[in-house]
Amino acid sequence: MKRVMDILVSMFVLLFLAPLLAAIALLIRLKLGGPVLFRQIRPGMHGRKFEMIKFRTMLDLTDQYGNYLSDADRLTSLGKALRASSLDELPEFWNVLKGDMSLIGPRPLLMEYLDLYTPEQRRRHNVRPGISGWAQVNGRNSLSWEEKFKLDVWYVDNQSIWLDLKIIFLTIKKVFLREGINAENEATMSKFRGSGKGNQGG
Repeated sequence: MKRVMDILVSMFVLLFLAPLLAAIALLIRLKLGGPVLFRQIRPGMHGRKFEMIKFRTMLDLTDQYGNYLSDADRLTSLGKALRASSLDELPEFWNVLKGDMSLIGPRPLLMEYLDLYTPEQRRRHNVRPGISGWAQVNGRNSLSWEEKFKLDVWYVDNQSIWLDLKIIFLTIKKVFLREGINAENEATMSKFRGSGKGNQGG
């Protein structure tokens, strides 16, 4: 039932919002240049790799040594608007349609985090990652990593179609209220460096 809902909703969104997707792509092309999409390898269910796609929100600015500048320096006003409205996440419905992701589940993070999880935290990968999840509607990037992972594992243990519908409703509410977009004092979020480090974000 969950997979059927994933397919039907993602097909509807991609078809119904096709004009909006095209308009955002054109705006990014004009304001940020190419590429329009941000592509990155992320861990999926059981840690299997997949290519996640989002709308690009940052400039490719580097220092004299070729290292990317901070997120705060590269994040544009257009990028901030796309993130605040969660419109940058819309291409992920293609990942859902392909089966790499689900509408609801723990957010797919970075490959480099896999070796940093405790055995309990690693259980977040027992389900498909989601566009939104229990952690996202309970604080999102304002939570510490440990708090987020506890919520992710709670979802794994308590998942149901009714819980997914509740999270979808709460996600829509959060998007309109624009809550928990950034970690405190961060343009986006800080990196996870292992439990007990006191990091925020995710």
